Amino acid sequence: MDTLLAYEDLHASVEVITAALHERDAYTRFHCDRVMRLAQALGEACGLSRAELKTLHLGAVFHDIGKIGVPDAVLLKPGRLTAQEWELMKAHAEQGERIFRSAALECADEVAPIIRHHHESFDGSGYPDGLKGEGIPLLCRILLVVDGYDAMATARSYHRARSHEEVMQIMESEQGTKLDPAVLAEFARLVNERGQQGLL
Repeated sequence: MDTLLAYEDLHASVEVITAALHERDAYTRFHCDRVMRLAQALGEACGLSRAELKTLHLGAVFHDIGKIGVPDAVLLKPGRLTAQEWELMKAHAEQGERIFRSAALECADEVAPIIRHHHESFDGSGYPDGLKGEGIPLLCRILLVVDGYDAMATARSYHRARSHEEVMQIMESEQGTKLDPAVLAEFARLVNERGQQGLL
């Protein structure tokens, strides 16, 4: 079964797992929805194939599924995390990969690495494996840009929603370190062309 067929078979699973995310943390569920839409737009702009777009779609929908395994005291904490709590939070990338692989789906080999590596940084300082540059799968580099954008542009209990201009300034300061400069440039072009609301 190829990724496209597996995508169709996953429809019911998506509904079940997103419902579980909603029950656990409504922000995470809606964040994943927004990230999925942004990722699709950026993936198309980056020239991804139809199969790659389907893989990116699934990776975006499930990228934070590992947060189901993060303790409430950490996941829902209103203030800054301690070093120990941050390690528990970072574990969601590997936990998400394990959860997705446990379903034994045909597309697991394509989608699970996207979940695992969506917090790898372009300069190698990310987690969990410290991948660097083009050693990070392109779909992960795309996901990191849109994930970061939405996280900063929406309000959480521990920070206010930043304006589009503020978010873009922060992201521009992260190009070459956290973010792939080429992917970020494509995202900036896309936002300028369509507008923030046009992407969502």
